[in-house]
Amino acid sequence: MTGTTGAIIGVDVGTSVTKAVAFDRDGTALHTAARRSTLLREPGGIVEQDLDEVLDSVAEVVREVAGSLPGPPAALALTGQGDGLWLRDAEGRAVRRMISWMDGRAARLVAGWQRDGTVEEVFRHTGSGMFPGCHAPLLAWLAEHEPQALERAAVAGYCVDAIAQRLTGTIGVDASDATLPFLDPVTRRYSPAALAACGVDGFGHLLPEPAAPRTVLALDRNGAALLGLPSGLPVTSGPYDLPACAIGSGVREVGDGLLTVGTTLACQVLTDRADEGRDGEPAGMWLCTPRPDRWLRALPAMVGTAGIDWALGLVGASTGDLEALLDKSPAGARGVTALPFLSEAGERAPFVSPGARAGFAGMTLAHDRADLVRAMCEAVGYAARHCLEAAGLSRTLAACGGGTRSEGWMRAFAGILGRPVRVPLEAEVGARGAAVVARAALGDPVDEERWHAEYRLVEPDEEERDRYERGYADYRERVQTARAGWDG
Repeated sequence: MTGTTGAIIGVDVGTSVTKAVAFDRDGTALHTAARRSTLLREPGGIVEQDLDEVLDSVAEVVREVAGSLPGPPAALALTGQGDGLWLRDAEGRAVRRMISWMDGRAARLVAGWQRDGTVEEVFRHTGSGMFPGCHAPLLAWLAEHEPQALERAAVAGYCVDAIAQRLTGTIGVDASDATLPFLDPVTRRYSPAALAACGVDGFGHLLPEPAAPRTVLALDRNGAALLGLPSGLPVTSGPYDLPACAIGSGVREVGDGLLTVGTTLACQVLTDRADEGRDGEPAGMWLCTPRPDRWLRALPAMVGTAGIDWALGLVGASTGDLEALLDKSPAGARGVTALPFLSEAGERAPFVSPGARAGFAGMTLAHDRADLVRAMCEAVGYAARHCLEAAGLSRTLAACGGGTRSEGWMRAFAGILGRPVRVPLEAEVGARGAAVVARAALGDPVDEERWHAEYRLVEPDEEERDRYERGYADYRERVQTARAGWDG
């Protein structure tokens, strides 16, 4: 684009932090900015966000990063959190607060749908499971408790398309975001049967039409004024953070996987088939990617680093103490075990159980706080293996997210998974993946080998392999036993 720097600004609108990174043509990160946004929690599992506050966080990070460049960027590439329910009017204004994917108000509704076969029926149509914080139960809940909100709405979308609408004036959605739970990932069309099964077919008109791959939007006058960038600047919207992180981490071959150790524990494997496995347990989803013949089998569990933060707080420690605590307790946590299901909404992958709950076992007076923290770290690792096995991991595994900064925890992951883990040195792989997609959409694809060349490799400790194999078998047995109580 004439008169620009050639850099692309990737923006990742996370659950609690919005980040922007300017990448040059070779993939070098030139400048990074971050701003926190607020999660509004209320009793009953309610977790919401204010759209205008989130939009302000986008404006602040983009203005800071753009201000570090010698001229306007070539494009803006958006990604961010998925799921939840971001209701807007035709102008993109909020008709109520945005409902987060972490929201648990519809947990009882999902539990009922599990019992009466609704969840299984939808899974057969679309390959997507359901959990309380996705579109179907949230639309059904609002229809019963806040019908006026749905009456005022013109769009029932997600975070990334909500931001894109305010910046470009365009209503749409990336097919990756639209996947859960109504989209048939093969045809990239919404399934009328899935909508009807959930009793929300009357709101199908609120679902944005999935955009074609490589769609490019443009900043309108309002978006340009908000960001301090030229009107008409190219904007790409999506894929959302799970597939964007996979792309940004170098997941390119069928069988490659990505483990995202963030607030949640997201596991994905690249596949060339999206019509298999619908006879299994209804959980996860097949996410559309920018390639029409490739999908990501995604199994995003509910709790990742949030569970470790909780465990550290429980024993009066902080994240700065994690390495020392892991060093004090050996693999296996001296017999202490844990279940990591701390979300109020239960668990969504590789099984769906709104009643899933966490717990410790095997403790005596001889154990200390290091054993409890290691037990929770290992429990999250076992949950990751459970998800990656279900997703069909068969080749290389990359990892990203804040949890990868802990060397001790990553060694535990490698040992539990029984394979090397590749950790990109660039922390903001979501923004990087969005930038890769934007380059391709603009007809200027990058050399992905070069963009993904820098990483550290974490190898499993062979001496710990047998201990972790026994620990994983014990974990699976304890989960199976506990589910009888949760699901009942």
